[in-house]
Amino acid sequence: MKQRGVTVWFTGLSGAGKTTISSQVELELRSQGYKVELLDGDLVRQHLSKGLGFSKADRDENIRRIGFIANLLTRNEVIVLVSVISPYRQVREEVRQNIGSFIEVFVNAPLEVCEMRDVKGLYKKARSGELKNFTGIDDPYEQPLNPEVECLTDQENLTDSVTKVLEHLVVQNYCDRLILEKFIGK
Repeated sequence: MKQRGVTVWFTGLSGAGKTTISSQVELELRSQGYKVELLDGDLVRQHLSKGLGFSKADRDENIRRIGFIANLLTRNEVIVLVSVISPYRQVREEVRQNIGSFIEVFVNAPLEVCEMRDVKGLYKKARSGELKNFTGIDDPYEQPLNPEVECLTDQENLTDSVTKVLEHLVVQNYCDRLILEKFIGK
C-alpha cells in the first residue's frame, strides 16, 4: 500500500473532544496497516516542550515544535494526528504553510459543554483564579475560519466525528475507501 503523508491538526478548547476523536482515528488507521503517529498536546508538553509556560510566546513556540515534528513525519509518508488546543490562528496558519499536506479539524463544542466535561478540573481552577492564562476563560481561543473538517461534538456522537475525518482523508486520497467502509460497518 502506497501511503501519502499528511498532518491532521485537531484544534479546539480543552474538553472539546480532540484526543477522543484523534485516538479513535488513530485506532482505525493503524488497524488497516497505515503508518500513523498521534502527537497529543498534553504528552508533548511533558516531553518536547517541558519548561515552556502558557504565555502567548510559549504557546506559539510549543505549536512550532509540534509542527516541526509533524512536518518531519509527514514528509516521510506518515499520517500525523496532532491533538492540541493551539489557540492562535496565526501560528496554526504558519504551521500549515510549513507542512503543506495539512488538514485542519475544528473540534467545536461550546465553552459551557467543555466546562461540564472537565474531568481534570481545569476550568474550575481557571474560574477561581487559581489557574491563569487558561484558553477560553482569560486567554482567547481563535476559531479556525475555514477548517477542512468541523466536528460539532455537542451535537454528534464519536462515530459521526470520526467518520467526517476519515471521509476527508479518503476524498483527499490519503486513505483507501475501504477504511471508511470497515469503520461504518462496525
